[in-house]
Amino acid sequence: MKNRDDKKKDYEELRKALEKANNVFVNGFAKLTVDQDYNLRKTIRGAGGSYKVVKNNIAEIASEGTPSEQVLKGLKGMTSLAFTDDPVALAKVLTAYAKTNPAFTFKAGLVEGRAIDIRAINDLASLPSKDEIFAKLLYVINAPAQQLVTALNAVGRKLAVVVDQGVKENKFQA
Repeated sequence: MKNRDDKKKDYEELRKALEKANNVFVNGFAKLTVDQDYNLRKTIRGAGGSYKVVKNNIAEIASEGTPSEQVLKGLKGMTSLAFTDDPVALAKVLTAYAKTNPAFTFKAGLVEGRAIDIRAINDLASLPSKDEIFAKLLYVINAPAQQLVTALNAVGRKLAVVVDQGVKENKFQA
């Protein structure tokens, strides 16, 4: 059993994390084995997030006055929080993990300061990642330049073909 000083320290750490966090996923993990928990933490770190198991009453008290207050009220059962800067990447890995480990469940989420439900988390997981969006944007920006270069090269190429045909057919008199 933790003493009062340890609980206060946990509260302060969680309070700081919740004040900084703009994206939080609230999860349940009843009957998760140690190996499954290790793999979950590894998966979350790989997606650029952090993971913390919390006591429900400490989470509720620590969230007062923060954007995450609305998703951390009235929690029941075993609860963990996953924090991240890239909610799409974390939603993808957590959704994939939940499919293979039914003991892991979503309770709620906070994305860009807005509370979302479980369906919205699944919708978020289906979005393209930040890297995919950047690649598509670069393609859209680059495509007109490529088409312009292709068109300019086509004019020169066609002119060269006409001159070459004229030379082969002796159309030019010297």
